[in-house]
Amino acid sequence: MLDVLYEDNHCLVVCKPAGLLSQADVTGDLSLVDLVKQDLKDRFNKPGNVYLGLIHRLDRPVSGVVLLARTSKAADRLSAQFRSGTIQKTYWAWVEGKFNEAEGEWVDHLLKDAGRNVVETVEADEGGKEARLHVRLIAQASRTSLVELKPHTGRSHQLRVQLASRGWPIVGDKKYGASRSFFATDGGPRIALHAYSLVFKHPITQQSIEVTAPIPGDWPSY
Repeated sequence: MLDVLYEDNHCLVVCKPAGLLSQADVTGDLSLVDLVKQDLKDRFNKPGNVYLGLIHRLDRPVSGVVLLARTSKAADRLSAQFRSGTIQKTYWAWVEGKFNEAEGEWVDHLLKDAGRNVVETVEADEGGKEARLHVRLIAQASRTSLVELKPHTGRSHQLRVQLASRGWPIVGDKKYGASRSFFATDGGPRIALHAYSLVFKHPITQQSIEVTAPIPGDWPSY
């Protein structure tokens, strides 16, 4: 069942569970877009195709807030906000190890190997894209740390790579060096990264809207 966090005639915000694709890919697996389209058809008795614009994506093993548009005009305006960097995104992550800074700004250059679907940090002159991130420590346990992440750019695997490159891989993220796996409630692999909140301007009224996704039940407790 969809977890709808905000909805009107122009846009829709849902909480994506970990393990679900944001949109269809070569695997042919069910995606969030598929589920939302079917839900709109069922609830509003809509015949034929339903328009739905996916404004941004979350990696498959990540949970949390996803913004979608219900009209093409809303999609264009919301996408423009993402391109201009005016939409504020906040993530929470459990990472392995003791986080040794209370708060800071990180800047890296990231390069993606599309063939392996892996991203790595490179020097500024090696063709990577700049990735900027604000980090803040929330809590610590004996072997892990809970951190808040506010990206100022939207690079592929950005949060995962910027954390792992400094020795703090996200719990469960074995692709980027985590020591052990972590599983969602459906039994599939996930990582302890959650898109916690999103602040955007409504595409029609320009009102500022903040939406928060509750921490999921399969979130680790440390």
